[in-house]
Amino acid sequence: MTFIDHLSAAWATNNSLLCVGLDPDPAKFPAHLQGKPDAIFEFCAAIVDATADLACSFKPQIAYFAARRAEDQLEALIAHIHDRHPGVPVILDAKRGDIGSTAEQYAIEAFERYQADAVTVNPYMGRDSIEPWLAYKDKGVILLCRTSNPGGSDLQFQQVGAGNTAIYELVAEKVAKEWNTTGQCALVVGATFPDEIRRVRAIVGDLPLLVPGIGAQGGDIEATVQAGKTASGSGLMINSSRAILYAGKGEDFAAQARHVAQVTRDTINFYR
Repeated sequence: MTFIDHLSAAWATNNSLLCVGLDPDPAKFPAHLQGKPDAIFEFCAAIVDATADLACSFKPQIAYFAARRAEDQLEALIAHIHDRHPGVPVILDAKRGDIGSTAEQYAIEAFERYQADAVTVNPYMGRDSIEPWLAYKDKGVILLCRTSNPGGSDLQFQQVGAGNTAIYELVAEKVAKEWNTTGQCALVVGATFPDEIRRVRAIVGDLPLLVPGIGAQGGDIEATVQAGKTASGSGLMINSSRAILYAGKGEDFAAQARHVAQVTRDTINFYR
């Protein structure tokens, strides 16, 4: 199955547009995990097991693992998800972007070493920097379009050409009309900008959107869903990380995470 096949099945089977972000910060772990050599894996695996039936995808952020020399725990975590919860695709949040020969190596890292189902990619260097990712015909390539951080406007909202097209709109058009040769592309559009979500949806049709920015970043769920859902009521991977991960501070942290994930999933569904 392709990434889009897995995602579509998870949307339906789990009745969910919720993507659970895995950004492990050991300083925020419960006391009983502090100092354990495999604490990152143990923490994330517990979150995964508690929320898998509520999620359409998981999104581990590679920096949180690499900064602590925990790449082996990231490999083990993705293997755990594939083994225990094979219906939920894994998006490696890496935001890679480099020239073709280097991008080839990054693609090997994401898809062969880590066995991710999809990866986030920076399109700034143009089509030839994207093509090595597209060589993996069944894998998802999720390109940054309109990011949730305030500074995203510094470049993404700048207008180009005679039609005064914003750069994020140009990215959306390029991906939807030219670059999506495998049919496995998606776009990152932040929940903090619902008007731009609506604009991107109008440009790209049913192309999936990964939407960070709800929860700790303050994005509005109702506005996000109404702006970004497709005619069938799907098309979104609405990410929440810290609000779910750190909902509890004790040994019941996974149960607390599940509670917040369920409330978030059900709130999203209310507006679908």
